[in-house]
Amino acid sequence: MTVRLLAISGSLRSTSSNTALLRALAALAPPEVSIELFEGLGDLPFFDPGLDLDPLDYRAPEPVLKLRDRIKAAEGLIFCTPEYAFGIPGVLKNALDWVVSMGVIEGKPVVALAASPSNTGGDKAHQGLLWVLTALNAQILQEASFPLPRIRQRLNAAGEIVDPATDRVLRTALEALIDAVEARRESP
Repeated sequence: MTVRLLAISGSLRSTSSNTALLRALAALAPPEVSIELFEGLGDLPFFDPGLDLDPLDYRAPEPVLKLRDRIKAAEGLIFCTPEYAFGIPGVLKNALDWVVSMGVIEGKPVVALAASPSNTGGDKAHQGLLWVLTALNAQILQEASFPLPRIRQRLNAAGEIVDPATDRVLRTALEALIDAVEARRESP
């Protein structure tokens, strides 16, 4: 049975290191693992509970419904965020705000990454992402969630992993996520 994962980058930039990292991670996946990259964050309206007339009745704006449906269909999630002004980008926080009322992340295995050209690797954004995911009751895989400093030295211009240590830690994180999904399938 295929393991269905959803990857969400916190960056809208077309040349984003975070998005490139998620694509590189997807390339590491074994054949029985499907990793979809969600690319609709820029389509989401600003979070407004008034637009979410009845979350359980699916009456939110169409881009919000697409996000919720993709998250609901995924068995595990991978987030990768840049750091802006010591925090996660507003577009990522906005997306997470839209899924609070549905509980679609609750209990789901999650890997949380941050990638930055800085020496700190976006550690403050990473911590902020962990706080938000904790509020959403995600099953955060702490051992598979970490910041990646100096990301431009880890990926080449084509977005391929060129650093063996990065390759190893990402493979280990992906294996942990797959194991958590399979364990969740087996639990009653």
